[in-house]
Amino acid sequence: MSTRDFIEKDYYAALGVPQDADAAAIKKAYRQLARDLHPDKNPGNTEAETRFKEVSEAYDVLSDVKRRSEYDEARRLFGAGAGRGFPGGFPSGSGGFPGAGDQAFDLGDLFGQAAGGTGRAGSGGLGDILGGLFGQAAGGRSRTTAAGSARGQDVETEATLSFDEAILGVTVPLRMQSPGTCPTCHGNGARPGTTPHTCPVCQGAGVTSRSQGAFAFSEPCRNCRGTGHVVDDPCPTCGGNGITTQTRTITVRIPAGVKDGQRIRLPGKGAPGRRGGPAGDLFVVVHVAEHELFGRKGDDLTLTVPVTFAEAALGTTLTVPTLDGTVSLKVPAGTASGRTFRVRGRGVPAKRSRGDLLVTVDVAVPVRLTPEQRELLEKLAVAMDEDPRPQITTAVQRGGTG
Repeated sequence: MSTRDFIEKDYYAALGVPQDADAAAIKKAYRQLARDLHPDKNPGNTEAETRFKEVSEAYDVLSDVKRRSEYDEARRLFGAGAGRGFPGGFPSGSGGFPGAGDQAFDLGDLFGQAAGGTGRAGSGGLGDILGGLFGQAAGGRSRTTAAGSARGQDVETEATLSFDEAILGVTVPLRMQSPGTCPTCHGNGARPGTTPHTCPVCQGAGVTSRSQGAFAFSEPCRNCRGTGHVVDDPCPTCGGNGITTQTRTITVRIPAGVKDGQRIRLPGKGAPGRRGGPAGDLFVVVHVAEHELFGRKGDDLTLTVPVTFAEAALGTTLTVPTLDGTVSLKVPAGTASGRTFRVRGRGVPAKRSRGDLLVTVDVAVPVRLTPEQRELLEKLAVAMDEDPRPQITTAVQRGGTG
């Protein structure tokens, strides 16, 4: 992929969000699109697979504060879609860039690299701004090197955990289909017994240069498709790509305290790189099932415990369940319904500490009373002088008379 292709990509449009969208809006848009376009949901749909890759690439950039800042700066400098105007958008001669004169202007200078060589722009230029975004430093090479190696694609999968597993952490096996190194040619794309040879057009650089008016452009070599090598006798299994779709099972450790919808990145566990390039990353989107007793509020767990009227009035000691056992909770006499008690250290494990368990007391009112129970309650009400109706009636009357 050429530098112009990078500049032309509109990651905001890919996710369907405005340029001033906050992190929450970007994440929400990505999750919806990823769910609809996921390959498992659209088997054999190449258009959905392509869109899924575009959406994932856009989220990788826009969800990272630093990379998003670099991307926005690049768009500000060149203008959205400025790459589309490079071949004819800048007038030839001195009208292109100040000081260009009649000399050919190589975009390799602008991005810190020349075609097939190192950059001449030095540090601190636009190569530094775009280097972090496109995987290259000023004067360095892009992710597709002259030797034809390329970083593998990122892969995304989903894992559904129980509430307990999400809170306490768990190791789960993930079975998924993703690109993998071809077992027949071991990734070089050539039929066994043969080897690729250096491309005669680009001499192994993977890029060629062409001039148009006052500009010289570097672009991937069309003969070898930017790999730097030519395969005369392709591998019958992968067709010369060096990669096939494979089913694999990997074991993933889900850390304690993950939240529903959290995206966990596993470096180097994605698709293998082409021709010796580094592997991509694996992203696991976690879905957490609800618990029949506990709720969650940040790093705290919530629990509602019913008590009788007598227990609330006289006080009691409750045995309260937790995710890893039970604790005793003392309820003082005269506790009102809805009061919350904090049991420290029995919540969600965090990086430096652990959340608490918030226990809310709910006084249960009996639905049916036996005659004996009703008689006892009526005697209790009389003894405590708890009939509030005369006072309420008097207060209402006073309010009405002004």
